[in-house]
Amino acid sequence: MRIRHKPWAKPELEACSFYVAEPHAQKGHWRELFSEPDKPLYVELGCGKGGFISQAAPAHPEVNFIAMDIKNEMLVLAKRKLEAAFEEKGTVPDNNVRIAIQNIERLELAWDENDRAERIFINFCNPWPKKKHKKRRLTHTRQLVNYKKFLKGELWFKTDDDELFEESFEYFEEAGFRIKFKTYDLAAETGIENFVTEHEKMFTEEGKKIKFLIAEPVRED
Repeated sequence: MRIRHKPWAKPELEACSFYVAEPHAQKGHWRELFSEPDKPLYVELGCGKGGFISQAAPAHPEVNFIAMDIKNEMLVLAKRKLEAAFEEKGTVPDNNVRIAIQNIERLELAWDENDRAERIFINFCNPWPKKKHKKRRLTHTRQLVNYKKFLKGELWFKTDDDELFEESFEYFEEAGFRIKFKTYDLAAETGIENFVTEHEKMFTEEGKKIKFLIAEPVRED
């Protein structure tokens, strides 16, 4: 789906106190953006309109969150959702969340091993079904290798797309990840914290099962 240009999006983001205007300048220093840099750092790659981050960040003040997307037009909507969600709790996003424009395919330009993220979230990313485009998937092997450089904990991946889910198993193995948990019906699981986004609600209403997995990098002793 093509996203209509919003000329007001960039100025609104640039006036936002929790927006990171130059993510490449933060390479190796993301934790320093927060007043409590020793908190666990969770990163959402491809946050879209903010359906996930606007629920997760207010619910977990003990965690620092960074949400990234490639489009100003999407990120500005995430910014507004975050502001509304934190306002309901009587606080502000500045305490534990930052948002940034970033092409996830070039994530190595903005992140390195010094950033030490405890968790990565990938929620309903573009499945890129055509063979010539599959390398653009956020769970493709070449992407996972980049995440592995700074991920010190788990990657949580959620999708409605059967083919993407199945083919991602091979990507994780190739990149040196171990799948700790997987399910073909997330709604039937208990004991897993799940913030239901607009996309997820829509897919569920269409009768689609939500697939989910948790993977971690395999470290050599």
